[in-house]
Amino acid sequence: MTKSRLSTRISIRWPPEPAFENTDTMVLSVDSWYVDLRVDRATGAIDWAIAGERLQDKDSNEVLFTHELDSRNSFGVADCGSFSALPNGDDLEVGVMPRHDLPGSPVRDYEEVWRKLLFRRADAASGMSFVLEAGGDLQLEAGEEKEVVRTFIGAIWGTYIVLRQRQILARSAGEAKTVIRSGGEVSARREDFVREVGFQVKYSIGPEADELPAQSDVEASLEDGGFLPGKKVVVRGDEYVVRGLEDLRGETERHSELSMDEPFEA
Repeated sequence: MTKSRLSTRISIRWPPEPAFENTDTMVLSVDSWYVDLRVDRATGAIDWAIAGERLQDKDSNEVLFTHELDSRNSFGVADCGSFSALPNGDDLEVGVMPRHDLPGSPVRDYEEVWRKLLFRRADAASGMSFVLEAGGDLQLEAGEEKEVVRTFIGAIWGTYIVLRQRQILARSAGEAKTVIRSGGEVSARREDFVREVGFQVKYSIGPEADELPAQSDVEASLEDGGFLPGKKVVVRGDEYVVRGLEDLRGETERHSELSMDEPFEA
C-alpha cells in the first residue's frame, strides 16, 4: 500500500444545519505528515491553511492532527476526528472544533465528507512524494521569545503545495516546552501538473507568495539525490528537513491510480 494520500473535502456540516461546501480543498499526506490548503471559492482567499502530523490511533478510528502551521492561529486546540467509510467509498469525519464563522469561534460538532483523489500523472522525475519543513527548530531557553519562519512543502506526483507563516515562539520561565504564541498571515502556492503543458500555478496567495519555492526549485534538489527521511536538503537557499518521503515511480504497475493518462479535476 502506498504511504501517500491525496484527498479533497466534499462537504462540511454543522448539525443540525445542512451540509455545504464553500472551498477548493486539497490535502496531501505522506507517511504521518500532511499539508492542507483550503481556498474560498467565492473570494480566492485562504479559508484555512494548516500543516503538521497526522497521528492515527491504532485501537480506534480516531486521528489527531497537530497544527505546526495554522492560518487561524488554532495552535493550542486539540484537532481530533473519528473516521468511518461511507457506502460510496468516501470518508465521514466527525468531531468538534471551533466554528470560526460565528462570533467568538464557539466549539461545535461538525461532519466532513472526504474523497480520495487519483494522483495527477506527471513525468517520471516528479514521481517522488514528500513533505518538507523549514524553520521547525523550536528549542528555546527558558524565558526566551523569538520569531521564526515556518514553511511546509508537500508534493504527491503532479500536485504541489507550499505554505509559509511567520510565528512568534516563546518558552516561559519554569516551562519545559516551547509554544507557538501567535502566527502571521499565511502565504500559499499550489501547482498542478497539466499534460503536455507541465506544472501550472493554480493559487498564489499571501504577502510572501512570490517568494515561495516553485515545484521546479524542489525538482532541482530532487535531482541531486539528497532526499532521505530525516535528512536536510536545501531549496532556494533555505534548509528543509525531509518529514515524509515515498518514491512512487516504482508503484505505477502496482497501483492503478498512478497510471492515469489524463489529469483529474480536483
